[in-house]
Amino acid sequence: MVNNQKIVIGDRVLTREDLFKEKERSRKERAKLSFEEKIRILVNLQKLAKTWGKKKDVVIWKI
Repeated sequence: MVNNQKIVIGDRVLTREDLFKEKERSRKERAKLSFEEKIRILVNLQKLAKTWGKKKDVVIWKI
């Protein structure tokens, strides 16, 4: 039996195989980022966590 499950993400419909291929492609792209870029992204996520979660105990690194 062929697995014909479809996964809906936003306005896109993917097969399970397509989803895992895209996940792997995204992982490889992120791995190519420089260390500095990864840290910049981390700091932005920390800022987002602080404002979105309205938590005062979130530590935001200084660059």
